[in-house]
Amino acid sequence: MAKRLDINLASQPFRRDRGVFVFSVALSAILFLLLITLVSLAMQQRSQADDTRAAIEKLDRTTRTQQAELTRLEGLLRQAENAVVLDRGLFLNQLIQRKSVSWTRIFSDLSNVLPGDVRLVAVRPQILGNNQVVLDMTLAATTSRPVVSFLMKLEQSPIFGATTVLSWRPPSQNENFFVYRVTANYAQKL
Repeated sequence: MAKRLDINLASQPFRRDRGVFVFSVALSAILFLLLITLVSLAMQQRSQADDTRAAIEKLDRTTRTQQAELTRLEGLLRQAENAVVLDRGLFLNQLIQRKSVSWTRIFSDLSNVLPGDVRLVAVRPQILGNNQVVLDMTLAATTSRPVVSFLMKLEQSPIFGATTVLSWRPPSQNENFFVYRVTANYAQKL
């Protein structure tokens, strides 16, 4: 029987690369699908960005139109013949705003935190631009301790807020009291 000789005439020996080749093809296919997905997502985002830019541009045009109309109306109100009516309207609005502060409620709320040995000499409610009420108060007491206690109660109260001592005077020959001028935020709704 003749013996069979395996002769490899190739310059490199035979290798089994089929598994590596199949894995490379599968990985290439997955990467190609990922590339297509990323390109489609980028196109969708570009489309959404275009839509957003168009919406912003539309809002800007609307804002410019409304600003021009506002400027025109303000110019009309500032004319000499309309200035009297505008001033009167502002004056009446301020009066209505001042009348909306309830004195009864102010004194009721103050009586809940005011100690018996502190006198309330004067109260002036002031309305700030954001409809916040600030009470400007003048207080008198024989010693400063009850006034300090009163200020602490004001700051701890949910109705009143931050307090500020604007000035104070010690007792004099004409007056037997410490006199304090104090402001406090007040949470009364207008």
